[in-house]
Amino acid sequence: MGSHMVWFLFLVSFFSVFPTPSESMVRHYKFNVVMKNTTRLCSSKPIVTVNGRYPGPTIYAREDDTLLIKVVNHVKYNLSIHWHGVRQVRTGWADGPAYITQCPIQSGQVYTYNYTLTGQRGTLWWHAHILWLRATVYGALVILPKRGVPYPFPKPDHEKVIVLGEWWKSDTENIINEALKSGLAPNVSDAHMINGHPGPVTNCPSQGYKLSVENGKTYLLRLVNAALNEELFFKVAGHIFTVVEVDAVYVKPFKTDTVLIAPGQTTNVLLTASKSAGKYLVTASPFMDAPIAVDNVTATATVHYSGTLSSSPTILTLPPPQNATSIANNFTKSLRSLNSKKYPALVPTTIDHHLFFTVGLGLNACPTCKAGNGSRVVASINNVTFIMPKTALLPAHYFNTSGVFTTDFPKNPPHVFNYSGGSVTNMATETGTRLYKLPYNATVQLVLQDTGVISPENHPVHLHGFNFFEVGRGLGNFNSTKDPKNFNLIDPVERNTIGVPSGGWVVIRFRADNPGVWFMHCHLEVHTTWGLKMAFLVENGKGPNQSILPPPKDLPKC
Repeated sequence: MGSHMVWFLFLVSFFSVFPTPSESMVRHYKFNVVMKNTTRLCSSKPIVTVNGRYPGPTIYAREDDTLLIKVVNHVKYNLSIHWHGVRQVRTGWADGPAYITQCPIQSGQVYTYNYTLTGQRGTLWWHAHILWLRATVYGALVILPKRGVPYPFPKPDHEKVIVLGEWWKSDTENIINEALKSGLAPNVSDAHMINGHPGPVTNCPSQGYKLSVENGKTYLLRLVNAALNEELFFKVAGHIFTVVEVDAVYVKPFKTDTVLIAPGQTTNVLLTASKSAGKYLVTASPFMDAPIAVDNVTATATVHYSGTLSSSPTILTLPPPQNATSIANNFTKSLRSLNSKKYPALVPTTIDHHLFFTVGLGLNACPTCKAGNGSRVVASINNVTFIMPKTALLPAHYFNTSGVFTTDFPKNPPHVFNYSGGSVTNMATETGTRLYKLPYNATVQLVLQDTGVISPENHPVHLHGFNFFEVGRGLGNFNSTKDPKNFNLIDPVERNTIGVPSGGWVVIRFRADNPGVWFMHCHLEVHTTWGLKMAFLVENGKGPNQSILPPPKDLPKC
């Protein structure tokens, strides 16, 4: 055999074992959904978990890799899993929200989520997307850049995933079911969590998460807010963060001592271990600037320098006040897209669909709601309280099943009133399974306006299937004449979950270049349950590359 042939065979075998830098991989994961008896806050309860772990396992992949995640449901609840922030281009079947893109995986059944991480890199996450099961069924999804592609910031020495959450001592399904029966708000959680641990709390000396660091090293912290109902401030005593990414999109780096992160959002920060030694307190505490009850227990952890005695005192920090609007606003205003040549901000400048959606609460009649005096609190978008269908919307659209939904979701509020201000006499909402239809590739500008009905509140709104640009925000009522003059169309932050400010508005833009049915909802779980949700139906474009793929054979049935 000639030397050229030997060399060729060697190269073939080498590259079949070691993929070339540009080659993407198929990565297989198995999620066994099982009950696990778990102790926190000095009390135990069975919880729903993936692979018996709380929080669940972190998924690692690279940009453009394909993931095959086999989910086996061993628990009594029907369940589905959402891959939060994954674009799911043409693969809506793998998006995961129950009764929107799929019927849930029934008890004893299996479904394999099959999707490609096209053109995405950064920190995302996954969580159950039915009932309140995401209270314990969640984990991080880390998408590394393609091999050989650097971060657009100094390379960190180490990376750590930090997932924030909430914990109830009671069963969370009982909590929300009792609330729905009463018509009132559910009980707030008993503690916040940092990587599944609250740190010491009153009457329970529980362990906190320990982040071990070495002097002089830089750490990329991948933060996820997996809490059900609370926006959180995140701090480390004596240290400053450099924010480099939100929702898996690079931002212009900026320095801050406090991160604000809403449920559904992710934030990557660089932390330089600049001290010589010591233990430094980490805090995760709630942000709420409206008269709404929250869990005011601060979760704590420690940054522990190597060589520091565990008996040495912890250097403390005070979390921001719960209603620290100015700290929250300073953080939000600092976010700008990197908008570099390699990572441009492709903001739509001409708009096909101008939409104006109010988001807020309402009050509907409920004769059986004794505690609510015959009324129940609901939530709505444009005064429509969304009713979940009994079968899934995407298959109904794909197979032209009639009677499941309508496409008459209102593009403007049905009643014009002083949205952010005074009260209204009629707080009742309409109900329905109504979608808004968009042609393929249409550009959309959407004003999200908070209302003061019952109470103004910050709503973290999440759009499935797309990233969008935040081109403007403000307090009071959006003014369509004056406010667009101040829009940022150059480097607005790009994300998948946006905080609509309490008593204010935010304007987002996106291009509907992903055919399918895409859920949009408040990521405060209580508001989703109450009906603050809707969906966009994006039609197919021309040809197969602009059309949704056929459904997989194992798509669950209702």
